[in-house]
Amino acid sequence: MKLSEELAWRGFVSQTTYDDISILDKEPVSFYFGVDPSADSMTIGNLAAAMMVRHFIDRGHKAYLLVGGATGMIGDPDGKTDERNLKTLDEISRNKTAIANQYKTVFAGQDFNIVDNYDWFKDINFLDFLRNVGKHVPMSQMLGRDFVQARLGVEGAGISYAEFSYSLIQGYDFLHLFREHNVTLQLCGADQWGNSVTGVDLIRRIEGKEANIYSTPLIVNKTTGKKFGKSEEGAVWLDPAKTSVYKFYQFWLNADDEGVIDYLKIFTLLPKESIEDLESKRNSNPSLREAQRALAYEVTTLVHGAERTLAVEKVTNVLFGGADFKNLSDNEIDVLSAEISCDVIGKSVVEYLVSAGLASGTNDARRLIASGAISINGDKISEDIVINDKSLIKKGKNSFVLVK
Repeated sequence: MKLSEELAWRGFVSQTTYDDISILDKEPVSFYFGVDPSADSMTIGNLAAAMMVRHFIDRGHKAYLLVGGATGMIGDPDGKTDERNLKTLDEISRNKTAIANQYKTVFAGQDFNIVDNYDWFKDINFLDFLRNVGKHVPMSQMLGRDFVQARLGVEGAGISYAEFSYSLIQGYDFLHLFREHNVTLQLCGADQWGNSVTGVDLIRRIEGKEANIYSTPLIVNKTTGKKFGKSEEGAVWLDPAKTSVYKFYQFWLNADDEGVIDYLKIFTLLPKESIEDLESKRNSNPSLREAQRALAYEVTTLVHGAERTLAVEKVTNVLFGGADFKNLSDNEIDVLSAEISCDVIGKSVVEYLVSAGLASGTNDARRLIASGAISINGDKISEDIVINDKSLIKKGKNSFVLVK
């Protein structure tokens, strides 16, 4: 498949300044894609756009991956109803390092350059910037932005000059990269279209040259109609300290049947034939959830590596698939202990159930045991016993206590 066909098939087509995206199948271009360090990790929303970037890199286009050290000092106001709280310089520095490392993980083995817009903004004189750049930006264009109108309206919270100027700062990024690296294309999520247009206009007005934008749609959960990328705990992060590898894997494993094939196209590099095979299996027997298992494996491996993925896969199979708890390694038990209730050996099952909140009291715990609702390492028990070895107590289908 040509790049234009791949992008269309996978659902990576939103707005673009190109009349015909088949131009992307011809000569390689230099492009940039940016993430602001507003947090110390990207989310799976960022990952969706990054996967689009991956296809451009794979087809020979030259990538400049931007960490917004300068724009991060202001914060993108688009989509925000109130003024952002400014990050400290130390926070921004830590966040930049974290995001750059995630770029290196997601694009491992690929050819790309990481750039930081703070490097070219830190020495710019304010008056020179107004004279050489601001002079070329019409106020009507900036005031016409939807988020500006919303913030300045009767019900709006207002907007500072700093946030109002954000799109001008981002626009200059494009101009700078055009001048220094011949970057003629910006890739972005659909929510960044307005900011990106500023850069195209600057290049046209100041350099008299053409530049382009290519955006990918925001991912929507077809079942709920809401923006895709949040779990019950909130955003799904790429950093395992913010979303554990186990929870990350579970998020994809629990993907809805209606959207899972779209997610496979967007978030994995599986070829068309493999995804169509999984689609056929989903249609014929959705209860097997083969598409979800493939999705969880592929995305978790991409972000966290094969070793960690196999560990959470084994843990998941023990909890929900009937695999033998005794086959888990010490490392895999550590993964498990971070996700479920834990206790120490030497107590009775009744005590474990009560202390973990799986039973309301001693009598309730004994009733659960007598009714066959409790199992230890996969075997149901009918009477209370003392546990003196590492074990997994299970109540029903989804409640556990790890004894170690």
